[in-house]
Amino acid sequence: MPQPRLQELLNPATTALVTQECQGGVIGAQAGLPMLADEARREAVPNIATLLEAAHAAGVTVVHCLIERRPDGRGANTNARLFMAGKSFPSDLTPGSPGASLLPELGQQPSDIVLTRLHGVGPMTGTDLDSVLRNLNIRTIVGVGVSVNVAITNFVMDAVNRSYQFVLPRDAVSGYPREYAESVIDNTLALLATVTTTDAVVAAWKESAAG
Repeated sequence: MPQPRLQELLNPATTALVTQECQGGVIGAQAGLPMLADEARREAVPNIATLLEAAHAAGVTVVHCLIERRPDGRGANTNARLFMAGKSFPSDLTPGSPGASLLPELGQQPSDIVLTRLHGVGPMTGTDLDSVLRNLNIRTIVGVGVSVNVAITNFVMDAVNRSYQFVLPRDAVSGYPREYAESVIDNTLALLATVTTTDAVVAAWKESAAG
């Protein structure tokens, strides 16, 4: 069966641009993992801003998925090294704090949907994302953000298991070290998602708007 054309996958009426943990406490000024934040801000964050601008212009649904942590830690995972290490991170993910909020430079719009989670390693299981997308008749997810090490990889697999098409602009996601993230994209995620670039996604949405 031939792979669908990118233009067909990215129909604005049935596509959602979903950002994953593009927030202050992860890749912003309050980041708990500065090396990941530095890598994300080098290329991915500017490209995510470009994709958001294009999505808003084309009428594409935008959803921001953020992680929060209560001051008392209740409801958060403790069953993996990542979660235990997170307790020592300096980032403040308290609901409503800069660390738990979308990066200001990404220009959140009133039409954007914001979903939060207290637990898990990806947005599909810790939020209402699946139900919200189905209510909006979304069939294709354009996933961006961090990190390819854990959350983005989990996101792709969860979405594919739920029958979504997943489009991955490789220059709008990040992991650390960069070489590892590139290898995961090439050797794992490319088997599950349509791997492309920011420019190609923007061009497809502009073509839809022009048509």
